[in-house]
Amino acid sequence: MVERKKFQESLEALKGDLLRMAALAEKSVADATLAAKKRDMDLARKVIERDDEINLYEVKIEEECIRLLATQQPLAIDLRMLTAMLKINSDLERIADHAVNIAQSVQKIADKPPVKPLISIPMMAQIAQEMLRSAIDALVQEKPEMARHVCEMDDEVDKLNDEIIRELITYMMEDPKTISRAIELINISKNLERVADLATNIAEDVVFIFQAKIIKHHMEEEL
Repeated sequence: MVERKKFQESLEALKGDLLRMAALAEKSVADATLAAKKRDMDLARKVIERDDEINLYEVKIEEECIRLLATQQPLAIDLRMLTAMLKINSDLERIADHAVNIAQSVQKIADKPPVKPLISIPMMAQIAQEMLRSAIDALVQEKPEMARHVCEMDDEVDKLNDEIIRELITYMMEDPKTISRAIELINISKNLERVADLATNIAEDVVFIFQAKIIKHHMEEEL
C-alpha cells in the first residue's frame, strides 16, 4: 500500500511537470503567432529563448517516465498513462519546436513590407491553441470524449492551411518580388498545421489512456 501511494505521488508530480511544459508550449505558439501579426522581432526572440526551458522539461519527464516503468509494476491504466505521457512529452517538445520555426520566419520578414494582412494565420493559430488546450484539459479532467472532439477540429485547420497556401501562391505569381516573404508565411502556416496535428496526437493518446482504444488514422481498435 505504501509503495502504491508513492507511485501515485510520483505520477501526480509527473503530470504536474507535463502540464507546466504544456503551458509553456502553448504560450510559445501564442507568442510566435502574435509576433507574426505584430511583426515583433523581440517577441520572436523570446519564443526562441524559451525553447531551452521546454527542452529541459522534456528530458526530466522522459527520465521520470522511464524510471517509473523500470522500477514499478504499474496497473493497466497506469501503464497506459506512462507510455502515453512519454509520447505526449515528445509531442509537446515538437510543438515548441514548431513555435520556434514560426518565430524564425518572423525574424526573416518582420522588417520587410507585408505581403498581405494576416487574417487566416491568426485564425489557424487560435484553433490550434484551442486544440492543444482542450487535449491537455481532457487529460487532466479524464474526459476522452473531449479529446475526441479535438480530433474532429483538425480538418478545419487543414482547410485553412490549404486556403492560405493557394492564396500566397497567387500573390507570388502576380508579383515575384513577394516570393521570399510569401514562402515564410507558407512556412508559418505549415508549422501551425503541424501544431494542430500534434495536438490531435495528444488527444488520441488521452483516448488510449482512459478508454484503452486506439483511434489513429480514422480507425478504432480496442486493446
